[in-house]
Amino acid sequence: MAAHVSENDELKDIIKLMWGTNVKEDVFQRWTQGFHFSADEPTALVQWEGGPCAVLAPVQAFIIKSLVSESWTSNWKEVETERVNRLLIRAACEILCQAYGGQKYRLVHMNDQEQTPNTETKQNTESSSTEPKLDHTYFHSQLRVHSVDSSDEVEAFYLERIQMLRETFGVLLFLYSVMYTKGLEQLNTEVTDIGEPMIDGEYGYGSQCLINLMITGRAVAHVWNHDQDVGGLKLRGIDKQSTVGFLALLEHLRYCEVGSFLKNPMNPVWVLGSETHLTVLFSFEKQLVSAETPTEVARRVFKSFDPEGNNFISSDLLQDVLSMLNLVSDPEYVEIMKKRLDPDNLGIILLSAFMDEFFPEESISVPDTFTLFHYNGLPRSCPSNKVVYQEGSAVLLECNMKCVLDSNPMLTCLQTKWPSIEVRWLSGATPSLN
Repeated sequence: MAAHVSENDELKDIIKLMWGTNVKEDVFQRWTQGFHFSADEPTALVQWEGGPCAVLAPVQAFIIKSLVSESWTSNWKEVETERVNRLLIRAACEILCQAYGGQKYRLVHMNDQEQTPNTETKQNTESSSTEPKLDHTYFHSQLRVHSVDSSDEVEAFYLERIQMLRETFGVLLFLYSVMYTKGLEQLNTEVTDIGEPMIDGEYGYGSQCLINLMITGRAVAHVWNHDQDVGGLKLRGIDKQSTVGFLALLEHLRYCEVGSFLKNPMNPVWVLGSETHLTVLFSFEKQLVSAETPTEVARRVFKSFDPEGNNFISSDLLQDVLSMLNLVSDPEYVEIMKKRLDPDNLGIILLSAFMDEFFPEESISVPDTFTLFHYNGLPRSCPSNKVVYQEGSAVLLECNMKCVLDSNPMLTCLQTKWPSIEVRWLSGATPSLN
């Protein structure tokens, strides 16, 4: 049932967690847009200002995930509005289900939704300068919540109110629904610093906590696998293989570590993070991803004891690695294996030696050529200012040496997953990550 929530303490705390103690009007206005699809690519969302890509790109990734899983390879241009709306609602439902805190789905909407200004003017002119807008105080005073028990009821709610998602405050209403469905208690548990707003007060960018919440349902600050103990401090990461993935341009500078749960998602769809923007990469080649094999599990566990990425560990850690992999870890056996894997008694065990000994039958099933597509929702970042998917032909070279080019951030980002990848884009120009 619907309830007035403008005086609700939990919603107030969620708003504070989102914006900080002071909601800046100019930043708020950048987020006032609906889920609007490109006139040139029926299933591609358009982003009007910097900031809301933290919501738009993950939603886009889940829309594409539906297209990929249903193997829609040739008729994107023929998708009708009703079908596109259902793809949007399915994406919204999946994101809410991931965030579901176990109580109820709490769907935030506005009391006078029919009276909010439609964004058709802004969408048609690709300019927001002449569009009248409502301020954040009025917006927050009109919020209501509709609580339901199941994802089917979530779907029915949005089917009846599809225009709510498509109009002025659609992105914010959905974001608040995700956070409210997650629940303040769980958000406070997962967010590293609840005093740091999830939306940057100056530039309006979403934090990694917000991005992770939208992609995985966990509002954690790190993108590595599991939680890690750093100097006695527990730093939370991703807890399982994700539905859609995430790759970060800054990983090549070791500013972050993206774990295999995000690099190898269940579907060949990845949100790409640059320093300032989020875009989406995807392929219809389903062999690019898979459930973790025993070999991949072993490699991941070994690397969890190698935080510096040196591809070796101290021989003293061998027993812990074997134990985590449920392999024989008796002290006598471990000593035998230490001598075998470290014959020169250097005190280290190489990843390659470990894998050759315990998992020698590694087979590479990833195709060496495949087609990629890239999405960027900002018209100004797209050729001819048209938001369309950019197609590229990828090849994985036999040599594992990678060349980092500051002039090609796209390639640098993709090499964090495929070190030997090269891509030829059909347009002749490399798509922008910004």
